[in-house]
Amino acid sequence: MKARTAQILLMLAGFLAGVASIVLVVVLVSGRDPVPSAGAAAIGGPFSLVDQNGRTVTDKDLRGHPFLVFFGFTHCPDVCPTSLFEISEVLGKLGPDAQKLSTLFVTIDPERDTPAAMKDYLASFNPRLVGLTGDPAAIAAVAKEYRVYVKKVPLENGEYTMDHTALVYLMDKEGRFVTPFNLKRTPEDAAADLRRYL
Repeated sequence: MKARTAQILLMLAGFLAGVASIVLVVVLVSGRDPVPSAGAAAIGGPFSLVDQNGRTVTDKDLRGHPFLVFFGFTHCPDVCPTSLFEISEVLGKLGPDAQKLSTLFVTIDPERDTPAAMKDYLASFNPRLVGLTGDPAAIAAVAKEYRVYVKKVPLENGEYTMDHTALVYLMDKEGRFVTPFNLKRTPEDAAADLRRYL
C-alpha cells in the first residue's frame, strides 16, 4: 500500500512539474508576468559597454526610447547574421520611425569582437544597429542580467564557437523587458507591432 501511495505521489509531482513547465513557456512566449510585480524587471539591468565607434554606451543612454537587444558574435555562422538581417529589414520598414527605436547587438565573444571587428561586421546591416562589446566581466554581467545562456565550445582546429540564447529582447522606454520579439513574420507585420511601443 505504501509503495502504491508513493507511486501516486510521484506521478502527481511529475504532472505538476509538467504543468509548471508549460506555464513558464507560455509566460516567456507571451512576455507577461504571471503575477504583477512592483519590483525591478527580471530581465535587463544596468550596463556600461563600448560601441563599434569606441564610445561608451550605458543603459541610461537608452531611456526614453524602446529598444531591441540581440546577443551574438561576429564569427556566428548562421543564426546571428540571419537575425541581424531580419532586424535590418524591420528597421527599413519602420522608415523615419526607426529613429525612435534603439537596436543593440551585444557580443558574447569579447575576446574576438573588438569595436573595430564589430564595426566591420555591422557594415553589412542597417546602419542603426549598434554593436556593443567590453571586457569579459562586463559582457558576462550583461548576459547574466538578460538571462542569456553562453557557452564557449572548442573546435578541432584549436578555434572555438559560441553557443548562446538567440532571443531578440524588446525593452520598453524605461528599460523594462516587454516580450521576446518575434522575427518569424513579415517585416511589415513586425514593424507594425513595434510601432505600438514607440
